[in-house]
Amino acid sequence: MAPAITLAAEAPTLSAANTGFMLICSALVMLMTPGLAFFYGGMVRVKSTLNMLMMSFISLGIVTILWVLYGFSMAFGTDSGGLVGWNSDWVGLSDIGLTELWDGYTIPVFVFLVFQMMFAVLTPALISGALADRVKFTAWALFIALWATVVYFPVAHWVWGSGGWAFELGVIDFAGGTAVHINAGAAALGVILVIGKRIGFKKDPMRPHSLPLVMLGAALLWFGWFGFNAGSWLGNDDGVGALMFVNTQIATAAAVLGWLAYEKIRHGAFTTLGAASGAVAGLVANTPAGGAVTPLGAIAVGAVSGVLCAMAVGLKYIFGYDDSLD
Repeated sequence: MAPAITLAAEAPTLSAANTGFMLICSALVMLMTPGLAFFYGGMVRVKSTLNMLMMSFISLGIVTILWVLYGFSMAFGTDSGGLVGWNSDWVGLSDIGLTELWDGYTIPVFVFLVFQMMFAVLTPALISGALADRVKFTAWALFIALWATVVYFPVAHWVWGSGGWAFELGVIDFAGGTAVHINAGAAALGVILVIGKRIGFKKDPMRPHSLPLVMLGAALLWFGWFGFNAGSWLGNDDGVGALMFVNTQIATAAAVLGWLAYEKIRHGAFTTLGAASGAVAGLVANTPAGGAVTPLGAIAVGAVSGVLCAMAVGLKYIFGYDDSLD
């Protein structure tokens, strides 16, 4: 998703088809944040439901404004030492022409920035699942603003920005396995180590209060993930985006079956929560390299991720980490 060098003699021209495709993908990625809110909201106890929903929803407000003010410039502006970007013309988005093309592609800068904005919005919301039941809303809102500024915007530049140190190493992160999922996972681990365990951890039952809400959230995530993954090719000209679309479905389906198979063997029963969790595991696992594997490879990626993630859920009890929603 970073600028590519144009080798053709003629500069790219605006493609209405690719522009429309990317706008649709941007809307799909936006849908993932409320989908995540439902997914997490159904997994907590009743008393925490509204707070959990708002922990995801507030990211739409905070990160959107930060992205407009300086986030896009930090992530995709002119490189500085491989660590962060900056372009004063992009601050506030006031000096970007409506038809100005993203370098090397056939879509406007505005379309690229709104697509990337939705990634930036979703990533802090992913962290919230680790902190259920023990964080004040105001503290969480401040955390989002600081974490997006200090961590997400620079890491997005490392991976996708021209000149970023990981980008220059040739790291393949098709749609955010590093900048989004590993990044959010590391942050989740860090914050639970800092704030400590919930009252009653390992003692009181903390079961999901609404599995239908969990399933709805998982389904919305699955739906939105097609835009998240296929849209990351920034166009639909050479079939790679279509391959990623197909592999997203395949890997997710395989992960659902893998998770459920492990549950049946390990615990003797299938669960609704397992099916939803398996779907999300497959979606995440396919994200970094789904455009570089065959459909059979996607089955392998999904099946392995479903089994390993199901096994890994028990690790938090072994290590004593209180990751609220796994």
